[in-house]
Amino acid sequence: MSEKAWGAVDAYIEASLLADADPIFGQVLRANAAGGLPAIDVSPAQGKFLSLLVAISGARNILEIGTLGAYSTIWMARALPQDGRLLSLEFSERHAAVARDNLARAGLLEQVEVRVGAALDSLPQVEADGLGPFDLIFIDADKPNNPGYLDWALRLSRTGTVIVLDNVVRDGRVVDAASDDRNVKGARAAFELLKAHPRIDATALQTVGAKGWDGFILGLVR
Repeated sequence: MSEKAWGAVDAYIEASLLADADPIFGQVLRANAAGGLPAIDVSPAQGKFLSLLVAISGARNILEIGTLGAYSTIWMARALPQDGRLLSLEFSERHAAVARDNLARAGLLEQVEVRVGAALDSLPQVEADGLGPFDLIFIDADKPNNPGYLDWALRLSRTGTVIVLDNVVRDGRVVDAASDDRNVKGARAAFELLKAHPRIDATALQTVGAKGWDGFILGLVR
């Protein structure tokens, strides 16, 4: 199978199951491209998956680490109840500006806050502000810092919190213990941290599609 075939299946999934998706999502992707953001958003099918996770878990308070242009943010926020809240942490001021414009376009500025700065610097303030515990935490930021993000995710969780860590397969290179790629090392470090952690029950799923070969970790806090 090739990436062309994977992409064709993604297109089929979207046409079959996401045909009624709000046009805002296409507008967001176009705004991201116009703003010069890298095209590394989750796919539409993955966005809908995140939306369903919010609904299935009954999440009312979400933490996202890595906003980019708020594409995944909007998928999750749209699934929140009216009084639900989402806090997203973004390193780049430029990305955050595009994200806020997209959130305004989606009518979500009242429910979603974007904080700018290195997430590992922002997270202590999130804790100090008493914004946790969070019901669902989505981590999709710089991969070398995965262990630090997971540590904070667990610290800001409660029993039953859902944690999703994206991009952990890295085109299959996650199995290469000798890799000197910092992103692969970050993915492997996440597996090492979680494999015997007493507070989380986790698995990982491989994904293929328009975004290539990758995967995510899904965990439930005990």
